[in-house]
Amino acid sequence: MSNTTENTGKCLGQLRPGDTNAASLYSPAAGINAEIETIIIAETGGTNRTFRIFHDDDGTTYDQTTALYYDVAINANTTKRLPDNGPLGIWMRQSTGNLAVRSSFADALTFTVYGIEHTRVARQTFPRGQT
Repeated sequence: MSNTTENTGKCLGQLRPGDTNAASLYSPAAGINAEIETIIIAETGGTNRTFRIFHDDDGTTYDQTTALYYDVAINANTTKRLPDNGPLGIWMRQSTGNLAVRSSFADALTFTVYGIEHTRVARQTFPRGQT
């Protein structure tokens, strides 16, 4: 048997922070390599807000040193897609790593992250010419 990589694109996490503290939106399980492609932020509170997004590859530090987006404005009752086009291309390879978010107001923003999880699985292989 040989090892191959299976890729599963999916919603990796969703969070509506209940306070203004940064919180983990996604952390890969052990043995998973994740590629973060898109983050969608929906403002549902009816007022202009700001948000922050952090990526700590091996921990839970959510400050200026791990910031990807910092105090970005989002208008009332709108949705923002990050990035505007194409994939983000953020790789996460450690189960101790975190993608975290912070809202300027409790219960006002919903964050959803989409991406691909790459896992290692064993597959039986056959000699050339056999099936």
